[in-house]
Amino acid sequence: MRIFLSLLPLAQLVTPLPANAVPAISSTPAASATVISTPPPDPQPETVITSPPPSRPNLGNPRPAPSPVRLAPPSTSPLPIAPPVPRPLDVVQPQQVRPLPGQLDEVPVFNSNSPELIQTEGILLSTFPPGPMQTPSAHLNYPLQGRFDIFAHHVARGLTPDDVRTLYLGIVVYNPSDRPVTLDLMQAVSYLSQDAPFNDLPSYVANPQGTVFAGPGSRVTNEVLRGERQPHWPSQIVIPPKNSQLLVNVPIPLRRLTVATNGTLPPGAIIPGFPTVATQTPAAGAQTAAVLPRLTLTATGDAAQAATAPVPPTVPARPPVPDNRPLPSNGRTILMHLASDGPVYLASLAMFAPRTASGDERVPTLMEWIDLLRNGTLAGPRDRRPTTPNTRFVGRFFYGRVAGVAQGSQWIAQATDGENAAYLSIPNPGEAISYVLSTVDHNTFGTGQIQSAPMLVRYPDTAYRAHGNYGVLYSITLPLHNKTDATQRVRIMLQTPLQDERLNGEALRFRNPPYDQIFFRGTVRLRYQDDLRIPQTRYFHIVQRRGQQGEPLLSLTLPRGDRRLVEVQFIYPPDATPPQVLTVETQAARTAEQ
Repeated sequence: MRIFLSLLPLAQLVTPLPANAVPAISSTPAASATVISTPPPDPQPETVITSPPPSRPNLGNPRPAPSPVRLAPPSTSPLPIAPPVPRPLDVVQPQQVRPLPGQLDEVPVFNSNSPELIQTEGILLSTFPPGPMQTPSAHLNYPLQGRFDIFAHHVARGLTPDDVRTLYLGIVVYNPSDRPVTLDLMQAVSYLSQDAPFNDLPSYVANPQGTVFAGPGSRVTNEVLRGERQPHWPSQIVIPPKNSQLLVNVPIPLRRLTVATNGTLPPGAIIPGFPTVATQTPAAGAQTAAVLPRLTLTATGDAAQAATAPVPPTVPARPPVPDNRPLPSNGRTILMHLASDGPVYLASLAMFAPRTASGDERVPTLMEWIDLLRNGTLAGPRDRRPTTPNTRFVGRFFYGRVAGVAQGSQWIAQATDGENAAYLSIPNPGEAISYVLSTVDHNTFGTGQIQSAPMLVRYPDTAYRAHGNYGVLYSITLPLHNKTDATQRVRIMLQTPLQDERLNGEALRFRNPPYDQIFFRGTVRLRYQDDLRIPQTRYFHIVQRRGQQGEPLLSLTLPRGDRRLVEVQFIYPPDATPPQVLTVETQAARTAEQ
């Protein structure tokens, strides 16, 4: 069965890849390539060729006899043989693969991710009541109160290579009660793809200052993990009774703007740089069909015999020259942690910047957003419908993208030997234990644990679960205990195995070398005591490809009977493709000595 995980990395518009058919398990390495050299043949005698005599004698000035031309025999040395290209191998690593302890909390998440690619304006996600609306099916009637998150991840793409309109993303908040509601913005971070390009980074880079990122999802989750809030967001807003407020009003431009793109440009402000006069240049070699009008002559006498002139035949138009220029695109990620002291309704919407009388673009106003909310339809184009979760026999499984309210903002886990245990016994030397992360339907590494957040409300054509748990905080505590009779070297790793449910949680399958597709890029925080018992906090930016075994994030030396507490935290980034595993490995004695 081929599984399609429709999780398209932000602004890096790559079609989701199906997991290929799994090759058979091989416990032996491939035979090393053999270089075969052919012995040189026996040396051949030198060949001497002389010029032929002239056809007739030159009686005036006889020429001297031509010198012989010596040609060297062909080289008999063997040609150099190029080194063999290493053949990719599947590596099956026997080890324990465990479900992750704990569970998601009950904090609701306003999750706006479908359609991810926007080309027509409209409603992205609305929890408003459907009653007074023009399109009731676009409104899910789900008020939010207390702690909740907002996650939005969308991409604007032009219809043609010259389409440079500015798409705006707006989030409207409405207070349905009879008293003011205070909304606290505890954290709020948003970036465009232009603010966070997909830099080509090594697998592991120390990120102490938070300056290392690859993509807007990587940058947003990195800052939220550190507890940051961009200063231009208000810390609190008060919504009067029966009133609406514009919480977010940010552009996703398809051209470089000379004004602020962080949402601080006030409603109605002009956005300079839009080409106000549209000029259409015909493609090279293209011709327009030409038809001359019929000419009627009215005359007397001989001229009266003149008839209407015939219509010349239509000149056939040549097919236009294909325009292979890429379509302009840009993306934005938003992650907010909020709390309200009363019920509120939220709606995320997409609108192309309105135009002034002179043709300039301007920032949308609150009333224009409310008009779109009341009279608009769902934005498009719509994403592919997801496959029903309980479907077992299907050629392709489509996860879909999320548009709705999910349940779960963080997953707190303490990995121990069991429910009643207080510590995690380190594996025996040369062995490992892995805990699955962000598992989805049909891809649990044999554990059967699906970590995708359930949906409280959703649109019928969107994902049944919040696959990937994008924007969700994972906080995993490892209370390590060395119960062996010797000092052990323990390593902590993040890994991205290949999908394989047949291993039943007893092994993981990797690829050496891994596939080219990047499946994880984000920052991980480690808190621990080092071998000198000094508390440490370390940040690492990780880039991993599909099937990559990974490198140690941390190595600790634990004497016999020693205990050490390690905390691993990360926010699952939108530019990643799940699932992964967190691995605790005890090095073999010989390896540890080296």
